[in-house]
Amino acid sequence: MSALSPPPAIFLMGPTASGKTALAVSLVERFPLEIISVDSALVYRGMDIGTAKPDAATLARAPHHLLDIRDPADAYSAAAFRDDALKLMADITARGRVPFLVGGTMLYFRALLQGLDDLPRADAAVRKALEAEAAARGWPALHAELAQSDPQTAARLAPNDSQRIGRALEIFRLTGTPMSALLDRVQTPLPYRVLQLALIPSDRAVLHQRIAARFDAMLAEGLLDEVETLRRNPALTPDLPAMRAVGYRQAWAYLDGDIDLKTLREQGIAATRQLAKRQLTWLRSWPDAVALDCLADDLEAQASAWVERHLQA
Repeated sequence: MSALSPPPAIFLMGPTASGKTALAVSLVERFPLEIISVDSALVYRGMDIGTAKPDAATLARAPHHLLDIRDPADAYSAAAFRDDALKLMADITARGRVPFLVGGTMLYFRALLQGLDDLPRADAAVRKALEAEAAARGWPALHAELAQSDPQTAARLAPNDSQRIGRALEIFRLTGTPMSALLDRVQTPLPYRVLQLALIPSDRAVLHQRIAARFDAMLAEGLLDEVETLRRNPALTPDLPAMRAVGYRQAWAYLDGDIDLKTLREQGIAATRQLAKRQLTWLRSWPDAVALDCLADDLEAQASAWVERHLQA
């Protein structure tokens, strides 16, 4: 690598249950890599079982940055992630190591690569929820809510401008950042030679089996007890981003008595499969990513050969 070329950084992206952590740990043990977690749920303290957070033994082998940095009642946004990741990447590079960004929160990867002036795409579930709230409370009430989170945008919208109020609130709920702030951000190129791996299963049915098995394991390991403990925090409500995470949303509904255990399991697995589908949709159109079959028997060998080849380039 030329002294004048930008330093390398590696992205390892993939859907939930694709084996990202296991592969990342094996690569960290072979190469001078340092993991930065790219996951909007792993940032929260006390959310361990439902997020499949790496355990102490795994973290001893391969420490992860950006775990347990927020209380679940606090917001964490794509903008905050980008700022945190850039600082960590600079520090890792200065120590002669390679930033290794591992996770499945594709909005965070895009924010890091492209900046945040590119607004997130429409989300049907969030829009449906907003429309239901508007039907119950009226658009002026949602306009007042927008004025609290994004006064700059609210100031230029009429209280009944349903389309624009809805979009601005949708963006805030998806990113945790006001639309006005996203529009104001100046895109700056990432000062790294970014190498990107995407784990994509050759058989979606096998991924679905993994998802179901992992959700069952989470229930067996005490997901409901974990959420019961979280609910003791009076600042935590089911509409906060942390509690809208897959598994937590369904566990909260069960503990409220809204659904039974069978429905919790069915909804939790279905929601996880939908999350994986969205992640794969992102990845299939992701530019410059090298796809590896996460179900391949020689996945670790393929990934190791690829990393070695590119770090020497």
